[in-house]
Amino acid sequence: MIEKETITYIKKFTTAIQEDSLTQEEVEKSLNEIHTYFLKITGITGFDMKIEYLAAIPAAKGKALGLNHAAQCLLDYSRTVKFLKAIVTVILEKQKKQPGKLITIFYAGCGPYAPFITLVAPLFKPEEVQFSLLEINKNSHDSAKKLIDSLELSKYLKDFYIADAVTFKVPKPNTFDILISETLDALLYRESYVPILFNLLPQFSKNVILFPENVVINLSLLTHHKKDIGYEEYEMGSVLNVRESIASCSNSDAIPSQLRDKKINLSSLDMTIYENILLDTKVHIHGDIWLYRNESSLTIPFESALKKPLQNSSLIFTYFMEPEVELKYRFE
Repeated sequence: MIEKETITYIKKFTTAIQEDSLTQEEVEKSLNEIHTYFLKITGITGFDMKIEYLAAIPAAKGKALGLNHAAQCLLDYSRTVKFLKAIVTVILEKQKKQPGKLITIFYAGCGPYAPFITLVAPLFKPEEVQFSLLEINKNSHDSAKKLIDSLELSKYLKDFYIADAVTFKVPKPNTFDILISETLDALLYRESYVPILFNLLPQFSKNVILFPENVVINLSLLTHHKKDIGYEEYEMGSVLNVRESIASCSNSDAIPSQLRDKKINLSSLDMTIYENILLDTKVHIHGDIWLYRNESSLTIPFESALKKPLQNSSLIFTYFMEPEVELKYRFE
């Protein structure tokens, strides 16, 4: 596909996403076609074996995906589709509420394909939507810039920074309407979504719309391994709600080394019938749009065996941001 044909193809695809008119097979075929074009322009397939493409990038807290894994996010079909639908919906809603107003978007962690400018901008005019991008990985920055220029979308790009989103100070943050931080993985492991929000959210207007809006990690008890026939699952509620946790630490100027413990009381349960625990990531993108269990690489559940006999009455969950970004639990 040449550039004009590609832009037409992207517009048709993103419009169809808004209209819910594509089957899953059609979604996958379309994103595979777009991926093929993107890799031809950037030379980034998402499956290269070069060490500089594989290595994660250290941030002030946590790590950013390596270039390869960041490129593969485009082919996380449900993830891409639901983010696209939510972002375009919000832009259109803002245009209805404030006709003629320029919508400004700050996009942290855009990766080598910057899908939420390259797949969104073609639906609008440059005087309607403007983007400022932030990327820690210079290789990803250079790839995304090459792709944006090739698609003739550079007129939509206001600024493009190479910096760490955990520490970056945003110029004129109150001018932005939307904040995208595509910087997370299942169980919020390793990547910097939480510390990035601690840094970025206080800088923006309280009315800024965040994508994804929230991430929640839930706990369940399983009578057997979830692959076994006849297993039963007992839901225990959330062990981490990111937005609630950030709000509870709002009086601190510094990013904390860890979030407050979450205690789960087990004393009222017959723990002899449970063999495993299951941690389940749910991503609240916006409004009624969520990513649920196994819909995406972001929502793959984690299962762990319970040590028997269990002599403790509580499970304590702690989300750390130092020395590594990870959720840990212990029995007490």
